[in-house]
Amino acid sequence: MSPAVVKYLSVIGTATWQTLVMVLFSTMFSMIIGIPLGILLCTSDPAAGLRPHKILNQVLSVIINILRAIPFVILVILLFPFTRVIVHTAIGTKASIVPLTIAAAPFVARVIESSLKEVDPGVIAAGRSMGSTDKQIIFKILLPEALPSIVNGITLTIINLIGYSAMAGTVGGGGLGDVAIRYGYQRYRVEYMVGAVVIILVLVEIIQLIGTRISNKMQAMR
Repeated sequence: MSPAVVKYLSVIGTATWQTLVMVLFSTMFSMIIGIPLGILLCTSDPAAGLRPHKILNQVLSVIINILRAIPFVILVILLFPFTRVIVHTAIGTKASIVPLTIAAAPFVARVIESSLKEVDPGVIAAGRSMGSTDKQIIFKILLPEALPSIVNGITLTIINLIGYSAMAGTVGGGGLGDVAIRYGYQRYRVEYMVGAVVIILVLVEIIQLIGTRISNKMQAMR
């Protein structure tokens, strides 16, 4: 292979790996934050929560709505000081995980809340009649019943994170977005732009296919 091809494969390969790292860790951390928040939102719902708490529910909802409303690129810039405190740098793959996590966590929380609220109230009532505690209802009834919907929601979260990771590249975040900007746009190298876009599309298709199959299998087993 020519040196140009070797360089191209090296740049695209490194960028793909960076994107996968960003998406993997931000998905994991956003779930760690978002799942408990989603459960809390559902259980504190004033209308139908297991432990209704109007003030707590409203405060959480406002915070989540604010974070979801901020455009991702602006959020990255706003979080530069916080990111420096956490990872000692504001640019690069490692730094991008922080804003990606904070951007995705509210989305995960809403996914979990929505999925749990879809569970048939009759199932919850049956659990209550058998003497189940709130903890048992959450972990043995609500979460298992809502799992197919949760999987679909997490799949959508991962796909959104792939798009966010590309935007992170515009502010020094690395990954495929960075390659598309630095090589494809600034240096007029169309092959880098096309390569980055194609890989992003392939990643999205693979994630969607896997998520759909897992969700369908869960539905079939119920």
